[in-house]
Amino acid sequence: MTALIRENVQSYPRPPALQPVPQRIFIILGGQIIAETTAAFRVLETHHAPTYYLPPGDVSAILTPAAGSSLCEWKGRARNYDVGGGGVTARRAAWAYDQPTAPFAPIAGYIAFYASLMEACFVAGERVAPQPGDFYGGWVTSNLDGIPKGARGTEHW
Repeated sequence: MTALIRENVQSYPRPPALQPVPQRIFIILGGQIIAETTAAFRVLETHHAPTYYLPPGDVSAILTPAAGSSLCEWKGRARNYDVGGGGVTARRAAWAYDQPTAPFAPIAGYIAFYASLMEACFVAGERVAPQPGDFYGGWVTSNLDGIPKGARGTEHW
């Protein structure tokens, strides 16, 4: 297993970077693994914990389109999904970019999950914490230094 290296969220780039993730990622909902992959991507942006995007073929959850969408100045418009697994449904708990901007074309259709709405999310065997706040979908791991935005008072950095 490839270990996570020390990183500082303040040194992540703007505009954001897209990187493949060699580590195993898995997500649990309702006591079941609903997604598992070693072929994810992550987006790194200044003051954000990484956001992980999983290939749809590695997601066994029931994804139901949910109302609304969001707009990222870098990636484009995302659609929201309710996520079902293990007899549980998490509302508006995932999103995907069907037609992302050119720099993010590799994640077209890939699914990102809000860690705060899942039972548990793991990267390289480590359980992640959700990025603070209720807007950002980053996953905080113990190798991260710096302060990810999202907590009260940091939303508009």
